Amino acid sequence: MIYVFELLGVVVFGASGALAAGRKRMDLMGVFVLAVVTAIGGGTIRDVLLDRHPVFWIADPTFLLGGVAGAGLTMLLARTRPLPASSLAIADALGLALFTVGGVQIAQQAGVGGIVAVLMGTITGSAGGVIRDVLAAEIPMVFRRGYLYASAAIAGGAAYLLLEAAGLPWPVPSLGGMVLIVGLRIGSIVHGWHLPVFEVPGEQGLGGDEEADRPGRR
Repeated sequence: MIYVFELLGVVVFGASGALAAGRKRMDLMGVFVLAVVTAIGGGTIRDVLLDRHPVFWIADPTFLLGGVAGAGLTMLLARTRPLPASSLAIADALGLALFTVGGVQIAQQAGVGGIVAVLMGTITGSAGGVIRDVLAAEIPMVFRRGYLYASAAIAGGAAYLLLEAAGLPWPVPSLGGMVLIVGLRIGSIVHGWHLPVFEVPGEQGLGGDEEADRPGRR
């Protein structure tokens, strides 16, 4: 199942990379580059940190093809019908859920503890999106106010471990963690769910414009 989660994750993140490239009116090379780095970026960082060799997409180039396939299908779909404005957010939420839970499972196989496993899952799920947004000249979603992103991944990864520790049968822990991640991501966008804000009294407006210094959430 780890393999399936990873493969689905690269396809979905490949689609999100293509959508981000389309919003910036990139050419075909830009679309596929952005799709591939989004699809494999988080897993590559995870494998390097866990000292897993070879890196997953080098060991199995199918993952690279999955990212390309996700981008290609997205472009074909966009040419046949208008895609809703929420397409990128939905694709990103699904990719975050698949990669986070898969990343936690891979970290468990590497023999790390629960806290590190959740951190590796969060990196797997969010780092590719950070690279995508930086290359697209956007503020990464993980840093945008008003979005639960890394915090959603942490919550979902922890929920997976707790459900697994409770002895629930497969695939309940995996599905539970992924549903929580998607629910938190979509809820943060639709309903404005956010974490409490820390603000230093009297420091408003220092080091940024008024918009950047408004109470935000992550």
